[in-house]
Amino acid sequence: MQNEIQDILPKQEYSAKDDEEENRFLQRYSRHLMLPEIGEKGQRRIAESSVAVCGAGGLGSAALFYLAASGVGCIHIIDPDKVSLDNLQRQILYTTPDIGRPKSYSAKDTLSLLNPDIEIIAHNLRLNHKSAEQLLQTCEVVLDCNDNFSARDALNLACLAQKKPLLSAAAIAFNACLIRLHPGVANAPCYRCLHREEPNFINIPRCDTVGIFAPTTGVMGSIQAAEALKCLLGKPSRLQNHLLWYDALAGQFSEFACEKNPKCPTCS
Repeated sequence: MQNEIQDILPKQEYSAKDDEEENRFLQRYSRHLMLPEIGEKGQRRIAESSVAVCGAGGLGSAALFYLAASGVGCIHIIDPDKVSLDNLQRQILYTTPDIGRPKSYSAKDTLSLLNPDIEIIAHNLRLNHKSAEQLLQTCEVVLDCNDNFSARDALNLACLAQKKPLLSAAAIAFNACLIRLHPGVANAPCYRCLHREEPNFINIPRCDTVGIFAPTTGVMGSIQAAEALKCLLGKPSRLQNHLLWYDALAGQFSEFACEKNPKCPTCS
């Protein structure tokens, strides 16, 4: 009889733990579960998904907060930089004590406190073609929040080879833009289709020379997160193969259709 009781107890304890996790899941995501476009099925789909966020600066900060809060099951954070004082004006993932720490590790710590039920993997490295190809293999959606063309080009090549959705955004001064690309899909443009000539790095404006209005990155990073979640849920978007332009000073959004470049050096 004693052996039978011992056999039963672990099952009861496991069941109680299961119930606790289920109740926490239902309570944490209750506002998503109310939405018929998501519901429990959609939320569990989000919980089983994997996303890569490449660049944990202004755009990445906002996107990462909402992806973690929304319960994306596994988030890869890829960034080679350390937190600096001038980051804190817009990169809301970090606080003053984080100065000097690698952004990927600091971001992981913050997001783990926000949602301890998801997996967050920090990659303190600079993207190149080889590392992008390896890191994205297990990811379903890729967010390009980088501030340099070489990293964007590496992501574009990897997403093209693996046929994965790429949400690419950029911000400078009072302006920001975003495009949702599905490279590898018939007649869909890739990132290089939008840049027919390789950028001259000397002439590319940067935040440290031009400046940036802090909320601009938050607005576009939040839209990136929204588009990523819609990708995971299989929801269509007007932003697919369309460039969304945001002028924070005018308080205005504009939209432009983008077509595949038949002479693109990458996808054609």
